[in-house]
Amino acid sequence: MDPHQDLYEVPGDQLGAFVEQNLQPRGDWKEEVQDAKQRVERFLREQCFRDELVVGQEVRVLKLVKGGSSGKGTTLNHCSDLDLVLFLSCFSSFRDQARLREDVIDFIKEKMDHCKRSLAYNLSLVWPREGTRAPRSFSCQVQSKKSSDVVRVDVLPAFDALGPFCPDSKPSPEIYEDLIASTRCPGEFSPCFTQLQRHFVKNCPAKLKDLLRLVKHWYKHYVKCKNRKVPLPSKYALELLTIYAWEMGTDKSDNFDMDQGLVAVMELLRDHEDVCVYWTKYYDFQSEVVTKCIKQKLKEPRPVILDPADPTNNLGKGKRWDLVAKEAVRCLRQACCQTEDPSQSWEVQRARDVRVTVRKTGEYNLTLFVNPYSPVWKMKPMIKSHYGLTGQQRLSFQNPDGDRQLLSSQQTLADFGIFSKVSIRVLETFPPEIQIFVKELGGQNKPYAIDPDDSIWDLKMMIESAGGPLLEDQILKFQGRRLQNRRSLRDLQIEDCDTVTLLRKGGPWV
Repeated sequence: MDPHQDLYEVPGDQLGAFVEQNLQPRGDWKEEVQDAKQRVERFLREQCFRDELVVGQEVRVLKLVKGGSSGKGTTLNHCSDLDLVLFLSCFSSFRDQARLREDVIDFIKEKMDHCKRSLAYNLSLVWPREGTRAPRSFSCQVQSKKSSDVVRVDVLPAFDALGPFCPDSKPSPEIYEDLIASTRCPGEFSPCFTQLQRHFVKNCPAKLKDLLRLVKHWYKHYVKCKNRKVPLPSKYALELLTIYAWEMGTDKSDNFDMDQGLVAVMELLRDHEDVCVYWTKYYDFQSEVVTKCIKQKLKEPRPVILDPADPTNNLGKGKRWDLVAKEAVRCLRQACCQTEDPSQSWEVQRARDVRVTVRKTGEYNLTLFVNPYSPVWKMKPMIKSHYGLTGQQRLSFQNPDGDRQLLSSQQTLADFGIFSKVSIRVLETFPPEIQIFVKELGGQNKPYAIDPDDSIWDLKMMIESAGGPLLEDQILKFQGRRLQNRRSLRDLQIEDCDTVTLLRKGGPWV
């Protein structure tokens, strides 16, 4: 096979050979990258901080972790940079990192520039463009005096948030709570979680890593080269989307066809406006603080691609996905995406199924797993069968701000920004009954079925029967007005899905 062959001219059934011959790193390149890593590490550990005070204190290198493509095992031959995350003793918290990082970077660059003539290799600093924001890293180029190859190394000073690293266990929720409290800019402290990011990708099967290389090769040669001055998604974002496609399309099998994988990824990129993906490998919904952060992120404009190691970092935000999608559509028309058997294509939902807990007063809960892009009406036959309903189903959920909202049959969970587990209530009504939401003292909203001609007294009796305050202790208000017991809902112009506020006599006003 011609090593310079255009990817778009490679038949789909030959993509595996294309990756093996052109994209997998050769031994000489891996040796150059490893040599560059060792040289920079030796300087940082042995020379940089020796007999020096930095930010008013002695500084030790706690650990130095290889990140990026080299750390994850997805390096492309002769064209991947090397990330080194430098965990330092002077950062005892995320806030310390934010406060001291710029001074630490300035010190290291000055020391490196001073020492470079005495090193047994050529080293040059890469200076950032004028006007760029405060740096989170610095870059240098390393060239062995025995070789013409140049390796770019990005060094990222970071707080050692994880401490002793155990890849098979979740970090403490308190770590993520502190991260969320400290973060001013999403993803600001992502380097602190490099070991998790690296383990997430490095653990993938060898064939999946080849698919990752293929997608990154496509991205570099067909997207980045045409759009050099616009904010494009990161390679890490594309890696995560590729892993998601593989998980959903093959059920995590290491036996798949490369062309089908490429097609699945291109289709995801084409449909980026529907993509909302996240993982719960390292953080989940056990902590209220973390849960709130995740749910806020999942409501951001799509695509949403949450970093599996950092819940503050939505890798889909603020990038020109439209340009990526345009090239993906073009790619899907090329020979590399023409599969032998289209019926075997991967079925990849644009978001994971949502766990829906259906609650009905006085009944056992029902658990469903629902495609967030599926119409709400598709849930109703299962709910009807489970509860034996004969009347009209009224489904509703409670927003985090305390309001309860009707789930319309023709809408989807995605229309309401619901992409994670949710509880909904089902209320059975019979004409001419309407559904009324009663906002209780603790902020919870409950639905009630009631005839519009029934009185406020009747509604209070229902509230008491459902476990609420005694009838005589209830005060009901609607649009700021206190409701009189003898008046009917129709007289008071209370209509379907309106919310009435419940107060307790002698209690706090809400």
